[in-house]
Amino acid sequence: MTNDNGVVSAGHPITAQAAADILEAGGNAFDAALAALFASCVAEPVLASLGGGGFLLARPIGGEPRLYDFFTQTPLRKAPLGAVDFHPIIADFGTAQQEFHIGMGSITTPGVVKGVFVIHQAMCRLPLEVIIQPACEAARAGITINDFQHYIAEIVSPIIQSSPEATALHSTSQAPGLIAATGERVHHDEMANIFELLVTEGEELFYLGEIGKALIHACHERGGYLTPNDLIRYQVISRRPLQLRYHDSLLYTNPAPSVGGTLIAFCLALLEEEGLAAFEADSYPHLLRVARAQQLTQRLRTEESVDRDLSQATSSRILSETYLRSYRDTLRKHPAFSRGTTQISIADTEGNLASMTLSNGEGSGYVIPGTGIMMNNMLGEEDINPHGFHQWPENRRIASMMSPTLVLTSRGEAIATGSGGSNRIRSAILQVLINLLDFHMALEQAVEQPRLHYESGLLNVERGANETVLQQLFRAFPENRLWPQKNLFFGGAHTVSIDSSKRLFGKGDSRRGGVSLQV
Repeated sequence: MTNDNGVVSAGHPITAQAAADILEAGGNAFDAALAALFASCVAEPVLASLGGGGFLLARPIGGEPRLYDFFTQTPLRKAPLGAVDFHPIIADFGTAQQEFHIGMGSITTPGVVKGVFVIHQAMCRLPLEVIIQPACEAARAGITINDFQHYIAEIVSPIIQSSPEATALHSTSQAPGLIAATGERVHHDEMANIFELLVTEGEELFYLGEIGKALIHACHERGGYLTPNDLIRYQVISRRPLQLRYHDSLLYTNPAPSVGGTLIAFCLALLEEEGLAAFEADSYPHLLRVARAQQLTQRLRTEESVDRDLSQATSSRILSETYLRSYRDTLRKHPAFSRGTTQISIADTEGNLASMTLSNGEGSGYVIPGTGIMMNNMLGEEDINPHGFHQWPENRRIASMMSPTLVLTSRGEAIATGSGGSNRIRSAILQVLINLLDFHMALEQAVEQPRLHYESGLLNVERGANETVLQQLFRAFPENRLWPQKNLFFGGAHTVSIDSSKRLFGKGDSRRGGVSLQV
């Protein structure tokens, strides 16, 4: 294919094609990102929804990168726990299980719709009615369920089957009440109708109009927290990205109060002086240092309680040379010390870069009637409530791990990446960046290289390194789990890049059904 307009990497062919269509129609990377956002709600309903939240890290050509925070907000007021609808389900990944909580009491104030309108006004050049068209056409024509989408639907089937409306999002008209199998086609006419209504009526339809009123009524009647003021007061926040120099490259990522970007920056800062490029990729010295740096980053997360209230000042202190020195010393002296999200990365030939990460949690089980909009369950995710459920501060942005990231190298290259995967987001992005910047791998290899993730005393490792290396690594980390093959547990780092000759490259992560298109 020719590289006339741009490149996109995303989690589904329909999502990627929507962005490609808009690039071909003359849109820029940010028009394409919004088109992909709407399409992901249609094609990836477990991972994306207008009922959730997200972030866009945007670098307009000739301008400074900017982070648009449209993530979810905790409710303004708590309620007596006895009146709250909040209950557990078990998601089965096969090799591991994870508990999530759903119900009306798991819903936070959503930000996607307001994010769309703010980003459109600030960054886009095509009319919104043009941007939504690919998603509307796909919704009405129907989505053929692929293996990956069926797999993740089965993982969270207790949520999908928790209400008839939730089940309907994943069922065919011929077999209502059953989760569609691979190869079957699911239609989303209600979503298409809502997308078109939003264009004509604006964000007020969701936050002040009939959709918002239905959501608030359900929360009031069925044990949720949200009130009209939660929707009325929600604001998208534009932030300066967190900036870090790693070797000869400049990295931009999600700043405080989100925690993922700071933890990625901290881990990279620990590793910068380790000289990973001197080792062979997937060798014991390489994997040991990455695992150990992740372990120290987890210790930092606990000691500093960064999830509870990460400020810009705390982030700066954590990344200061004085603070880093003690952690670097520990790494050097003890080298042998023993979730639902989707990513969209786009570059256009003008040089605009967009890295967008979206999440609906796993979904609360509640679908706003007549809309196809499943609401989020952010208050029910242990990964972003590490201090315990019901301990959240009122009226606060949730401390997300989502970390859309851009990199500018001294060689004139530009990279846009990010990942889904709850706590594994930071380790997925970290390792893709190491593969690109330390080992100078081609983009496809950098994304597909086996990964590891350390958390809560357990080292998870994708099979790929040779058996001798794995045995050495597992002696250093006796609590371990070897995954037999690549798995969505380790994230989905859909990535694009522009080299110094303005050539475009993209790679969708196979762990999450990734697709890359050049147009």
